[in-house]
Amino acid sequence: MKVHGYGALEAGAKMVPVQFEREALRAGEVAIKISHCGVCHSDLHQVNDDWDNSLYPCVPGHEIVGKVTAVGEGVEKYSEGDVVGVGCMVNSCQQCANCKAGEEQYCTGPKGCTLTYNGPAVPDGTNSYGGYSDGIIVREEFVVRVPDALKPEEAAPILCAGITTYQPMKHWNVKMGDRVGIAGIGGLGHLAIETAKALGAHVVALTTSPEKKEMILEDLGADEVIVMSDEKALEEAAMSLDFLLSTIPYKHDINSYIPLMKKNTTICIVGNLIGFDNVDTSGMVFNRIQLAGSLIGGVEDTQEILDFYAEHGIKPDITLIAPDQINEAFERMKNENVRFRHVIDMSLLKADDGDEKIEQPVRGEVVGRDA
Repeated sequence: MKVHGYGALEAGAKMVPVQFEREALRAGEVAIKISHCGVCHSDLHQVNDDWDNSLYPCVPGHEIVGKVTAVGEGVEKYSEGDVVGVGCMVNSCQQCANCKAGEEQYCTGPKGCTLTYNGPAVPDGTNSYGGYSDGIIVREEFVVRVPDALKPEEAAPILCAGITTYQPMKHWNVKMGDRVGIAGIGGLGHLAIETAKALGAHVVALTTSPEKKEMILEDLGADEVIVMSDEKALEEAAMSLDFLLSTIPYKHDINSYIPLMKKNTTICIVGNLIGFDNVDTSGMVFNRIQLAGSLIGGVEDTQEILDFYAEHGIKPDITLIAPDQINEAFERMKNENVRFRHVIDMSLLKADDGDEKIEQPVRGEVVGRDA
């Protein structure tokens, strides 16, 4: 199946039009014509090789929504014409304890989970290409159904930003009346606020941008906003939070957040994969505060959060773009000048047989299915 899209041919390169062949549909798999794909900050990190793990050519995109065009033998959940989504994974061993527990993102099989783009979690020399393209083939177990109450472009960011912020709230049992801090009010943070509010929490937004305060209160519905440069506000908020989710996607001063936590509480990191410098652990030790992390979420939880958003009328705040605007979108995202999530309208893709031809990616075996 010939596919057109946008990709980076080397680290830090501009995104360019590309074409490649997807492997033929096999038993247990679903072919999808992509209508929309969200633009995640991790896409920019991967294109720039900020995490020293990128594979090139790199065709990003793991917030994929489209329509089923064909199903392989044995597929039972989906039919041609269904509106479906694909998140951050397209494969896993399906046999380990984590996979069986519905946490495929922590697969302990030989390759780990296979990411929607940028290959297996445990590198083996193969690559995978994502949703900045007009078609994809995915095993049935990694496809989710998009509820009718969500438009395709609205559903796309939920498949990474939504599940990434929901899963830790579920894991650490955020509940009615909890005081929940959200650090970093961007693509992930704006959804975290709305999710926490729907769970009944009292939401305290933590931002370094004073100019965002009114918008965060009035448009996103946070109960409070603390500007991190306001020392008086920080002092008054000391030991007031039951849980804090940091969505900030780069190194930052974690020490300023620790005094905000009550005893026996958790700060969860979902955005920063680079690390922290000079962490002062004394406040953590004296109040038994955990500094933890969380990676996306399993397929079952991804379906759960899609249904949750549909039920509660939560809709990501998006900016639709054409595929040929992706380089501009990356610049705006880098400069924090987007509200709040770019979504690519793949119906506007101008496919051309002169697009850069790149090597065909190789899919892993379909466990438990006839290959």
